[in-house]
Amino acid sequence: MLYHLLPMMAEEFGALRLFSFITFRTGGAIITALLICLLFGGRTIAWLRSIQGEGQPIREDGPESHIITKAGTPTMGGLLILISVTCSTLLWSDLGNGFVWVVLFVTLGFGALGFADDYIKVSKRSSNGLSSRVRIIVEIVLAGAAAFAIASLSGNELGTSLAVPFFKDFLPNLGWFFLGFAAFVIVGASNAVNLTDGLDGLAIGPIIICAMTFGIVAYLTGNALYSDYLQLPAVARAGELAVFCGALVGAGLGFLWFNAPPAMVFMGDTGSLAAGAALGAISVVTKHELVLAIVGGLFVLETVSVIVQVVSFKLTGRRVFRMAPIHHHFEKKGWAEPTIVIRFWIIAIVLALFGLATLKLR
Repeated sequence: MLYHLLPMMAEEFGALRLFSFITFRTGGAIITALLICLLFGGRTIAWLRSIQGEGQPIREDGPESHIITKAGTPTMGGLLILISVTCSTLLWSDLGNGFVWVVLFVTLGFGALGFADDYIKVSKRSSNGLSSRVRIIVEIVLAGAAAFAIASLSGNELGTSLAVPFFKDFLPNLGWFFLGFAAFVIVGASNAVNLTDGLDGLAIGPIIICAMTFGIVAYLTGNALYSDYLQLPAVARAGELAVFCGALVGAGLGFLWFNAPPAMVFMGDTGSLAAGAALGAISVVTKHELVLAIVGGLFVLETVSVIVQVVSFKLTGRRVFRMAPIHHHFEKKGWAEPTIVIRFWIIAIVLALFGLATLKLR
């Protein structure tokens, strides 16, 4: 909104030209989302606690310590993230940019789905929410609509092409198959983040790291000069998503203030599904879907650990890990929760740096 209003007055107040720069507005989005979280976080948590009573239902098959340490903690804290990201994005973004609206649609759509899932869990006092079938169908519909919109907004052959890291001229055009691939990326990213959200601060840290990384990616791919120098696929107007990524970083930092061990609130599916889907959609817009698997490698690791555990148990009757996802495996081995969280953050940072390196290694 500020992008459309303030630069019009730049002739009288030259400093207002700053609002036309993506980098300045990204910084503004970070601060705005952070302040919204910090100012309203306490009240939001108090409200969630008042309506939820006993807080998030704890899984009976989860680590025994959780029954004691996490009982009574309210969930649906993702609402705070959604509100902060949405308000900050609407305030600082170019609202004439279609990519911004698509990513917001995905974020709020998956957030609403997560909210419904959380609400059922809390109201029925059960760790089981929406049925898997209903949830996956809604996710596919939302992701498919977003994929179609992204391909249409790209408006050229690049919109349905797949960029492969380390290869500057290899851009296979997937045609209509791109819609299925893009939907898979969005749904996969959403559920991978959801699986990671099992310890205080574990998911939000890598979300912040991924958002920062893709803020850089969006800015570079949307800038013709930088994309040409780095030999990246140039996606016109994708740079505006750096502002959205900034809003997600700020909201993540603000939420982490309350989610740091011991957590005062859990983000729940409301936040994890939304954040994961947003990152997936941004990777599709910027043509860095495969790089997301590197930058978000921690989310991939968590997902693979669940798949390996299930397949191994069904085929052999044996479990590879003491418990899946893998962060629970380390809990069972006796690692303290903050130790697991910080070490996983370190892994996420290393993977993000490696992902950024792929921008030049072509």
